[in-house]
This record gives sequence, C-alpha cells and structure tokens, in this order.
Amino acid sequence: MRVDIGVFAHNEAAGIAAMVARLLAQDILQDAAISARVVVLANGCVDDTAARAQRPGIEVVDMAEGGKSRTWNRFVHDLSRSDAEVLVFVDADIEFCDAGALRRLVQAMAGHWVINSQPIKDIVARPHNLSGTDKIIAAAGGGLDDWRSAICGQLYAMPAGKARLFRLPIGLPVEDGFLRAMVLTDALTGPEDFSRIGGAEDVSHIYTSERSIAALVRHQTRIVIGSAINLAAYQVLAAIPVAMRHIELARASADPRWLDLVLQNGLPRWPFGYVPGHFLLKRLRRAATRPRDLLRPRHVVVTVLGFGFDLIVYCRAQWAMFRGTGAGHW
Repeated sequence: MRVDIGVFAHNEAAGIAAMVARLLAQDILQDAAISARVVVLANGCVDDTAARAQRPGIEVVDMAEGGKSRTWNRFVHDLSRSDAEVLVFVDADIEFCDAGALRRLVQAMAGHWVINSQPIKDIVARPHNLSGTDKIIAAAGGGLDDWRSAICGQLYAMPAGKARLFRLPIGLPVEDGFLRAMVLTDALTGPEDFSRIGGAEDVSHIYTSERSIAALVRHQTRIVIGSAINLAAYQVLAAIPVAMRHIELARASADPRWLDLVLQNGLPRWPFGYVPGHFLLKRLRRAATRPRDLLRPRHVVVTVLGFGFDLIVYCRAQWAMFRGTGAGHW
C-alpha cells in the first residue's frame, strides 16, 4: 500500500522538529507492507519552519503562499504520488496517541471516504494541576459534535482516488467542515451519505486546548465565521446545475477572488444577517430533544451558561463579518 502523509505547517518553527521526531517514530514507516512517504507542507511561513523540518526520510516543500485549503489542493493534486492509494492529513502541532497511530488509521479505512482520529484536548489527556477554568473547558468540550461523523482537520485519512474528486476554494477559514459537506454529498450532487465518514476507534491524537475563556470565545468565533462562510459557498454551488458543481469547485480552487465574490454577493441575508440563526440556537434545540435533562438543575445551569457563551460568540461573529474581517479571520 502506498501512503502519502501530508503535514500542514504554518509558522511552526518552535515545534516542527519535535513533530518530525514523532513522525519518524511512527511504525508505518517501517511496515514492509506499506510504502509511506512524509511531506512537510510549510506554507506561507515567515519563520524557518522549512529549515527546521529537514531530516533524512522527510520531504519538505516550502510554499510561498499559505492557507490550508490552498495547501490541501496542492498536496492532493500536485505533490502526492500519482499512484498513492491513501492520503493522510496531519496538522503539525498535534501529538499521536502511540507509535502505531498512523498505521492503524490507514488500516481502518475500510469502505469509508474519510477516516478520523479521535481528538483529545491536552488538559483531558493530562489532567494534572489544572486551574478552575481548565476544568470548565475540559468538561465542556465535545458535547455537540461527534468526531466519528465530522471531519477533524487535525488528523484524518482518505483514499487518494476519493480525495482527488474534490478541490477546495482558496481561503476557506474552516476547510474541514467544507470538505465534510462535499464528501457526504459528492459536491452537492446527491443526498448525504453518512456512511462515507467514520472514526478509527483505537486511534486518537492530542491537541493543545485553549486555556482561558477569552481565548475560547475567540476560537469559537473563528469557527462560527468559517461555518457561515461555508454555508454561503454551498448556496452558490446549489444554485448552479448539478453537472457543473465539480467544475465550479475546480474554478474556485484556482481563483483567489472566488470566495470574496461569494461573500460580497451572498451576504448579509435576511433575516439573520451574516450568520444563520441555528449557530445561536443549536444548544437550545439539542436541550429540547432531551426534556428529562431539563428537570435536573445541573443540566439547566449548563444549558443557560452555554447559551450565554453562544450568544457572545454569535454577536462577535456578526460584528466581525459586518466589518469585513470574516474571510481573513482564521
């Protein structure tokens, strides 16, 4: 099996050497049944990430232009081997659960178009000497999304043939959410097929959590802005003939202005403005599906506080997009 591993690195000079060491320790590189290749995708860096990533057995590509969706396109369509069977997408700032993580991720592919690793916050993986704020953030995570049915952009794999069906618009703030919609519907050409995305049950990775409420608000604001931008792009694709949707994606992947024009022409929209209302109401709607929880004081408090958090994020996202800083916010 030929496997190409793309490591997305933007200004990661401080940690890229440690990440390269973690990659070289992965047993997928020693498995005789797998021809694995590691490519560090240093994109838009203004530090010496590319130089610090250089090691025997590691290929480094230093790209002047940054952006994760642009880099995704280049890895999938230009830099991966033409005969690669599986592509693995790795963020440069994560830790693997163990030395067999990448091998087992690839082996868990089965019939899926995407297979995910389970993301775990560092404050959950290493719950020592945590502050009160850390404990709140650790307890609050993962309540609304299922990692098995989402695409976690930090670590996932795809059959190369499936990945090459798609191209991503340049400048997407939340490219993994956009890719998920494209995979489930084959670029909006058919109904959602949730069997295409799965989770590798015995593979996880650790990522650095936000450590303050203010940082968490900023992070979630970026996510909401990116999701609102994705929805605007879906609406543009849905408005053109089905047979043209893959072609339009290819055009968007080559035109840096495509996403800007989508936002200028499609937002704001009545009645919610720049950010659809379900981003504000999703927690309340989830609570409404579990009426028994509302009889428990703890759940009521968590729901009310969570809605307050969502309201702050929603208003910040609306304001940022009104000011024209949405597309470049990530």
